[in-house]
Amino acid sequence: MEITRHDPTTDARSGEEPVFAPEEIIAFTSGLPGVTAFTAAEGDGSPEIAWGDTFFLYDPEGEGMGAQRMPFATIVVKDYDGFDTASELNRPGVFRLNISVGRTAFEELVGYPPAAHADQAAEIDYTVTDRIIPHPVYAPQSWVAVVNPGPTTRERVRDLLTDAHARAVRRHRPRG
Repeated sequence: MEITRHDPTTDARSGEEPVFAPEEIIAFTSGLPGVTAFTAAEGDGSPEIAWGDTFFLYDPEGEGMGAQRMPFATIVVKDYDGFDTASELNRPGVFRLNISVGRTAFEELVGYPPAAHADQAAEIDYTVTDRIIPHPVYAPQSWVAVVNPGPTTRERVRDLLTDAHARAVRRHRPRG
């Protein structure tokens, strides 16, 4: 499977290179046992809207995206017009790491349960960089996000990815 690497990016607000760039996130997360990292690209059957985005699956059988498994984390490199534009990812050098953290961790991280997100959403700046925030669309499903992870979030993001992987391992049921 080919993994498309994203070029090193810069923080659109500060002009500094993020400490935890997409290629580093891909390398770290791909190194967890049983993980498949799939970067959607033209010609691989992925919908065009997903091209350039990376999906992390716990996939010890090596079935890939075709197995219809849910990712435990993603890297999104652009807005999805009409659906997910709150982080303004179409800015140069901006990407967002998204992580499924579970209800308990979500509440610990953002201060309220996932089910309360609709009441909180208007108060959140989804464009802020290097901060753990609720995912602009999937917060009710216990997803958090970090736009351009940097020095403030690097270590916590590594822990969250490791924990999300462990949750995926526990939920995994081999097919067949």
